[in-house]
Order: sequence, then structure tokens, then C-alpha cells
Amino acid sequence: MVKATIQTPSLEELVTYYDRLGGEQGVRDIVERFYDLMDLDLQFKALRDTHGGTLEPARMKLYLFLSGWLGGPDLYVERFGHPRLRARHMPFSIGIVERDQWLQCMAQALQDQGVEGELFDKLMAAFFGVADWMRNRDD
Repeated sequence: MVKATIQTPSLEELVTYYDRLGGEQGVRDIVERFYDLMDLDLQFKALRDTHGGTLEPARMKLYLFLSGWLGGPDLYVERFGHPRLRARHMPFSIGIVERDQWLQCMAQALQDQGVEGELFDKLMAAFFGVADWMRNRDD
């Protein structure tokens, strides 16, 4: 007779990135810092220019999206349905410069909120994959 074995996930596997970043407040703080940097730092001008006059709708949507994407409440889906990220970003001109500025801005926001080490590296690798997929220009 063969016995089935059940593997119990480790505590690390049960704790989401959302939790590791501080839950709702931690994710909000990262998003706020991200958009503050984009708005105030001239090195992110090309990225800022893609967002129009106000950043408020983008702040809210990124928070809602990241909440679920990081393993917390699926707020974006509850409010807007499937994210369809690439389709929703098609109206914006996104090339290598915008991708790289988005990643630099997010890296700085994470670091400013004390995210470092393995967690920082894993998040930035995941963000790169998504940011690169959003490109709709080759330059």
C-alpha cells in the first residue's frame, strides 16, 4: 500500500509579498512615494509626461492593482474586472526609456520604504517582466 504524503507549506510560502511589504499601508506608501518621485524628479520626466495633468487616477489604480498582484485583496479586479494590463496601456507611448524610468522610479520607491535584499530583488525581477511587456515601441 502506498501512502500519500502531504507537504505543508513553509511559513515563508504562506506570507505574501503584500504582507511582507506591510499590507495595505505598506503598499500605499510605496505607491505614494513612486508617484511623488515621478512628479518631482526630473530624471523621470518622460515617464511623468505619459500620465497627463494629474496623477491621482494612476495612484489609485496602481494601489488597487498592486494590492492583488502582491497577494493581498484583489481590489482592482473587484472594481474594474480583469486588469488587461497591456490593452489598458496601449493608448500610452511606452518605449525603453519609459520602461526604464518606471523601473528606476519603483526601485527608488521600494528602497525609500526600506525594501531591500532578496525581497527587493524578487520584486524588481517581477516588475521588469511586466514593465517590459507593456512596451509598445521598439525604441
